[in-house]
Amino acid sequence: MILSCQNLSKAFNEKPILKDVSFHIEEHDKAAIVGINGVGKTTLLRIIVGELPADSGIVTLKKEASFGYLAQNQNVNSENTIYEELLSVKAPVIAMEKQLREMEEKMHTVNGRELDSLMENYARLNHQFELENGYAYQSEIGGVLKGLGFAEEDFGKQISTLSGGQKTRVALSKLLLKKPELIILDEPTNHLDLNAIAWLENYLLNYKGAVLTVSHDRYFLDRFAGKIIEIDQTKATTFLGNYTAYAAKKEILRTAARNAYLNQQQEIRHQEAVIEKLKSFNREKSIKRAESREKMLNKIEVLEKPTEARADIHMTLTPRCQSGNDVLHIEHLAKSFDDLSLFQDISIDIKRGEHVAIIGDNGTGKTTILKIINDLVPADSGTITLGTNVHIGYYDQEHHVLHPDKTLFDEISDEYPSLTGTQIRNTLAAFLFTGDDVFKLIRDLSGGERGRVSLAKLMLSESNFLILDEPTNHLDIASKEILEDAVNAYEGTVLYVSHDRYFINRTASRILELSGGQLTGFLGNYDYYLEKKTGDLPNGDLAVKNTVSKTPAPPSEGMQDWKAQKEQQAKQRKKENDIRKCEEEIAKLEEKDKQLDNEMALPENATNVAKLQELTKEKESISARLEELYEKWETLEAL
Repeated sequence: MILSCQNLSKAFNEKPILKDVSFHIEEHDKAAIVGINGVGKTTLLRIIVGELPADSGIVTLKKEASFGYLAQNQNVNSENTIYEELLSVKAPVIAMEKQLREMEEKMHTVNGRELDSLMENYARLNHQFELENGYAYQSEIGGVLKGLGFAEEDFGKQISTLSGGQKTRVALSKLLLKKPELIILDEPTNHLDLNAIAWLENYLLNYKGAVLTVSHDRYFLDRFAGKIIEIDQTKATTFLGNYTAYAAKKEILRTAARNAYLNQQQEIRHQEAVIEKLKSFNREKSIKRAESREKMLNKIEVLEKPTEARADIHMTLTPRCQSGNDVLHIEHLAKSFDDLSLFQDISIDIKRGEHVAIIGDNGTGKTTILKIINDLVPADSGTITLGTNVHIGYYDQEHHVLHPDKTLFDEISDEYPSLTGTQIRNTLAAFLFTGDDVFKLIRDLSGGERGRVSLAKLMLSESNFLILDEPTNHLDIASKEILEDAVNAYEGTVLYVSHDRYFINRTASRILELSGGQLTGFLGNYDYYLEKKTGDLPNGDLAVKNTVSKTPAPPSEGMQDWKAQKEQQAKQRKKENDIRKCEEEIAKLEEKDKQLDNEMALPENATNVAKLQELTKEKESISARLEELYEKWETLEAL
């Protein structure tokens, strides 16, 4: 075991974030921490690496074990070039290489025992140099940089001139080259294109040490993770297997927890009704029975209501009107920026109802195509023709369609003036903005919050042609699944750019790959694109799951279900009828018992011993029968 977390707890402003979180990582584990945004995943990583103290609990790292940590955003301050920065990781190897060269020079100037001693030290140092991959460290650096998306011409760029995403990739490169026994990564795929993510998956899958990562990239988790640690309602639960295995097990557990909660609530309501009924009988024994049931009810450990899967955001996409069959026609489109040519002579035809994904490396011009279609960037050449009755709804990953100085409420009301204040609040509440949240300024929102506002506007647009630029950025897994379901249920046309392969796999009917300035089309989802392009189907089990239809049940099975249902209904009617008859007889006997009490109180009966004995005997008979009926009623109610 390389890492052990025992009973970790953390609260901010007295609000518990983590409570008694425990799990362990073995020496070769590939593990992932998952959970909705704000649940405490990054907080947990910061506690593990010592950046943040836990309120209680213990983090134990294997003695003398090395670890490396990549935070979500890295501010690498250095005047080095990219290549020089990575060379610094190999400083011990470079020092060994220098020492070996010095030894080789010295061999020409010594002899005898001194030479023997020098040769022995040289052999020992050379062996260590080989173990550190000293003869290939330069190609190793180049391989990691190229794998994570840097071209060879980028190697000489200064760190200070890089974007935030590029700096994070440099930090990741350095971490991988250090080869610690435990790699800890927070959202490592955020700044990587598809090829770089695939390279990282294979690298981590074959990594000799242990890996612990936080990620919302489900395809990534399916490929390399063998253990999933879920953070939910401050607690941690460990599942063996990849993300798909976890999701299946979680659904079973969620269903079981929901059923247990609903069954207990039903039983509590039932017991409360029985108690009330027994008290209404207003007899000593029935009241005692009611009190006994009340004591039992108070001892029940009431289950917490389980969190519902994907019950946070509520989203439906409905086009206002149907477009013509031809939605978009692009001919001979070209675009360059200064001396950089993005694409030349590309043509696209999109028909009504298609879900088309554009994929490709960073910087190839995918977002630029979407901006040209939306008249945000001019094309150098080519024509764009929209079909009849086409109404575009545009989701911009940089959220330029939002106005930073407006409040959320004004952002919606100015765009859709026909909406009432209640309708606007309800819409924003569906995307988790409630109360005074609606008066926050757009500029004060996080990336994920701006994404939710853009999705809210997209839903209200009622457009029949959605153009989406990286719509899953900053969304947690639950929100991504909600968006996927909304897109799949959408009857209009969709064109989008995404690096989220799981999202593409679930929603795309056609893929356009932009590479080398040209578009290549592939029918099918991402798995089939990979199969057609490389012959590799890494998530074959998912593809089969998504495409193979269920075998229809034989007709006789339906008939059996119908008969069983009718039998169950008949039993239910009989039980209700028996309860009704029982309650009617109890009511009659209780009324009769009151009449007997009144008769016994009459003056003419008060001195008539024989009459009193007769009335008393009749009351005892009624009491015995009532006791039988109470027991029968309780038994029927329990059923």
